[in-house]
Amino acid sequence: MRPIVNLLFALFFVLIGPGRAVAAEPDPYAPDRQALIKLFREIEASINAQDVNRMLAQMHPQATVTWLNGEVSRGHAEIKAYYDRMLRGEQRTLDRYLTTARLGASAHFFGNGEVAVADGTMEDEFFPVARGPFRLSSNWTSTSAKIDGKWQVVSMHLSSNVFTNSLIAEAKAAIWYAAAGAGFAGLLLGGLLGRLWRRR
Repeated sequence: MRPIVNLLFALFFVLIGPGRAVAAEPDPYAPDRQALIKLFREIEASINAQDVNRMLAQMHPQATVTWLNGEVSRGHAEIKAYYDRMLRGEQRTLDRYLTTARLGASAHFFGNGEVAVADGTMEDEFFPVARGPFRLSSNWTSTSAKIDGKWQVVSMHLSSNVFTNSLIAEAKAAIWYAAAGAGFAGLLLGGLLGRLWRRR
């Protein structure tokens, strides 16, 4: 048994080779990745704090955002106007919007490392004014640029599955409940009419 073990160790060292590095090559973008993660976490925190100005601080003044409802905002003024319309004032749609974001994979760098593209998922919770809260799983893609040594989001796209989500499931359930209620009402009405007919 011992000679076999020694042979395996010998083969292992032959394959590895003397002085060959076992560890992977160092990531040249490691500091940038850390900066990007910090940026994304700050955006997540600003959303959960309902602080649009804190979010805008992480975005380029000409940034573009495509929201979950398909609306597009270009630049800080439009992004803020959308946020205020959705979450502030008497005509607002939402009281609150919370999210938990996750990175899907490591960011890809372009343009000599000055541009980074990343994507991931979000678990969102909405608190509408006109109805009860609901949850939605969504996806995000973000393009960031390193401008004057600082990473800023220049484009962000949010999307969700329009065919399978909690709102679709809720609508389907409502249709079934309505159909069942209509069927039950029809049976009651039929029974009542039948009883009246027999009395004649």
